[in-house]
Amino acid sequence: MTRFIIAPQWQGSVSSRAMLLVDGATAIAGDLPRSACTHVEVPLEAGESLGTAVRRLSALQHTRRLLDEELGASDEHALVVGGDCGVAVAAIAHAAARHPDIVVVWCDAHGDLHTPESSPTGAFGGMALRAALGEGEPSLTGPGLTPERTVLVGTRDLETAEDDYLAATGMRHLFAESLADPDALVQAVGDAAAVYVHIDLDVLDPTEMTGVNMAVPFGAHAAELVTAIGRLRAHAPLVGASLTGFAPVTPDAAVDDLGTILRLVGALA
Repeated sequence: MTRFIIAPQWQGSVSSRAMLLVDGATAIAGDLPRSACTHVEVPLEAGESLGTAVRRLSALQHTRRLLDEELGASDEHALVVGGDCGVAVAAIAHAAARHPDIVVVWCDAHGDLHTPESSPTGAFGGMALRAALGEGEPSLTGPGLTPERTVLVGTRDLETAEDDYLAATGMRHLFAESLADPDALVQAVGDAAAVYVHIDLDVLDPTEMTGVNMAVPFGAHAAELVTAIGRLRAHAPLVGASLTGFAPVTPDAAVDDLGTILRLVGALA
C-alpha cells in the first residue's frame, strides 16, 4: 500500500506565485484517500538565508527535518506530494539508504542542477537534483546518488552551468519526444535493481498542464509518460516517488488539471 506524504513547501521556489504551490498540494491531497495521507506542517513564514546563498534556508531546513522524520517512520512505499522540487531530496536520500544501487528518474522541464554558487536566484528548487547528488548546502543535501545512476526526462530548459555539469558527468538525458517509444525509459535506466521516480508537473506540455509556475513549450505527453512509468515498474521495483509543482491559479483551474495529475499519481502509487 502507498502512503502519501503531503509537503506543501513553497519556499524553494522563486516564483512570485510560489504560495500557489500550497493550494496545489492541498488540491491533490483532497482527491487522495484521507487515511493514507500524512501532512507535513510546512512553516508559514518565508525563512532566512542564514548567511548562505540559499533563499529561505531556515524554513527549508525545518521542512527537511520533518520529512526525514516522516520518511524514517516506515519503510512502506511513499509518494511525496509537494510543493516545490526540494521535497524530493529527502525522499531520494531515504530510498537510496535502503537501496544503494537505486536509479533516479528525474522528470522535469528544468535541470535543477545548480549549486548555491551557480544559481542566479538562490531558489532551492533549482538546486534540488544537485543536492540529491550530494552537492550544495550541507544541511539540505542527500548522500547515495551519483550522476551515473540518474536519468533526466523531458528536461528542455537548462542554463549554462547546468549544461556544463551534464557535459562533464555524462548524465543520461531522455528528451520528451523519446517517450513516444514506450520502452525508451526502460532502456535509459538499464539494469537498475530499484528505481525512484520524481515528476515535476512542468515536464508536461503546457497544452496538457496549465497549473505550473514556469511552463516550458514542447513537453512530454501525459499518456506517454504514464505508459513509460508502467513499463519501468514492470522492469524494476519502484521504491519511492515524488510529484511536485502544481500551482493552480484558481480552484476551477485546479479541477481542470486534476484528472491528468491523478493519472500520474496512479502510475506512481
